[in-house]
Amino acid sequence: MEQALFKKLEEYYDEMVRIRRHLHQNPELSFEETETAAYIADFYKQLGVDVKTNVGGNGVVARIKGGNPGKTVALRADFDALPIQEETGLPFSSKVPGVMHACGHDGHTASLLIIGKVLNELREELSGEYVLIHQHAEEFAPGGAISMIKDGCLDGVDAIFGTHLWAEIPHGTISYRTGPFMAAADRFEILIKGRGGHGAMPHKTKDAVAIGSQLVMNLQQIVSRRVNPVESAVVSVGSFIAENAFNVIADTAKLQGTVRTFSEEVRDLIEQEIEAVVKGTCLANGDCGYEYNYYRGYPAVVNHKQETEFLAKLAVDVPGVTNVEELEQQMGGEDFAYYLQHVKGTFFFTGAQPDDTESPYPHHHPKFDINEKSMLLGAKTLTLAAVEYQKQELPKDESIAIP
Repeated sequence: MEQALFKKLEEYYDEMVRIRRHLHQNPELSFEETETAAYIADFYKQLGVDVKTNVGGNGVVARIKGGNPGKTVALRADFDALPIQEETGLPFSSKVPGVMHACGHDGHTASLLIIGKVLNELREELSGEYVLIHQHAEEFAPGGAISMIKDGCLDGVDAIFGTHLWAEIPHGTISYRTGPFMAAADRFEILIKGRGGHGAMPHKTKDAVAIGSQLVMNLQQIVSRRVNPVESAVVSVGSFIAENAFNVIADTAKLQGTVRTFSEEVRDLIEQEIEAVVKGTCLANGDCGYEYNYYRGYPAVVNHKQETEFLAKLAVDVPGVTNVEELEQQMGGEDFAYYLQHVKGTFFFTGAQPDDTESPYPHHHPKFDINEKSMLLGAKTLTLAAVEYQKQELPKDESIAIP
């Protein structure tokens, strides 16, 4: 059966590429992906596959039942784009000004559509049921996963698998990690309320720029002095705005930043410590005022042990895979985390580094691109995982406890 699956995926590779390039030319932003969702749904309707639209928003879910009883396995791909002006110069570059598939979601979608086509053609020989989750809005919190779950996309699902095409990992590599893999991604905003004045008379002011500068440095001590050194965490200020003339001391300054963590306890600690640092810094500078807002994004992606070890073992036998490696923890965020809080499964990276470079442009860059051959490799790995999981014995205790 495995060879039949691989052969059909290879036969449809050209179609996979055509789909990816069509989607790349017609990107849509998070929560605005109506045409993309319609394209996905129409693809399944033409195959005669049961498909549900408007799942939790713009989500699309297709279900394919095998000819024999078995487990229910879900596979997920996201399909939203980013607010980036493309600069790749590719012949199939984005036709939409200021919007680009700069993270590989076009490749994810093309892969899953062809997986669905192959599973449907071989369904009478397969066991169990396959749920193909096409998720909208991965790039922008609160994301599409949580609303799709509430709308029933995981109903009856025993396990879920997902992959991300990763351009900074060589083609031929499957990268995995058991347990915490990708970080929780939060955002904070701080508004410093000082007292402005003439640049020549700073003693009569509460300088919001000076206070904000101190605050940027003081925030770095949260990770270095308040978080247990064996835990991983990041606190980064990415924006500092205090617009004024060159000879005017600003009365307000706005700072925005991100927090990345794996532990919920550390996450709670940092949220509290940021405010303590802000309060103390402002108090030490004439007791100036402030506003502080903390916005929780996606939780950490925590892969389940049994499913991750299963995936890593079978990936070795996928044609084209030359390296299977355990990857270090990643500070990027992913709302695949929500699926793993409800059912067992794993999320892994498929190496997608373009052939012509050893220094690929990073994800979310205007010149980002993937190795299209990686789509086939990811599709083979996901398909094999879905089919082979039917042979796995589920543990007696099927409660979902984050490992």
